[in-house]
Amino acid sequence: MKKDIILAGVGGQGVLSIAAIIAHAAVSAGLSVRQSEVHGMAQRGGAVLAHLRLSDTGDAVGPSIASDLVPQGGADLIIAMEPVESLRYTAWLAPEGALVTAAEPFVNIPDYPDIAGILKVIAAFPVNRIVQAEGLAKEAGLARAVNMVMVGAASPFLPIPEKTLEATITAMFANKDASVGEANKRAFNLGRAAAA
Repeated sequence: MKKDIILAGVGGQGVLSIAAIIAHAAVSAGLSVRQSEVHGMAQRGGAVLAHLRLSDTGDAVGPSIASDLVPQGGADLIIAMEPVESLRYTAWLAPEGALVTAAEPFVNIPDYPDIAGILKVIAAFPVNRIVQAEGLAKEAGLARAVNMVMVGAASPFLPIPEKTLEATITAMFANKDASVGEANKRAFNLGRAAAA
């Protein structure tokens, strides 16, 4: 098994946190992981991209995946924190791949395209999920947990058990107030339910 994932968003949205949680959970599940990140965060709102490659083959020396980068047309999954960023990377999506995006735009350019048109294009992909992530994060009790909503929404497409992802989220927020960890777990579960 091999799973190639593209994660996209803008600075401050938690793209790298999503990559870290999925990577740690994958290792906990016994998978090999390769990861590459492009930080466009010199200023808040710059593009952020991560490539994440998971495999169930490999050894102690390293995974069987030769490169950290997902080849164009080879992504099994794109997880995007906002709609325009999801469309920016669709050339990387495999024909049978899933596109999972937050519905809410991050308007960081003066000529941001019409959101209704963008969502219509996304909805035309054979496997897609458009998630009302901001509302679900607020429902979970932590408006900043949009990224955990998106981990949950993407989780049905990941080769990682739900409980392993939950345990990783708990571990990642262990040094925070307990209410923060609980809110992030709720956000994950609300996202998972929204994508089902």
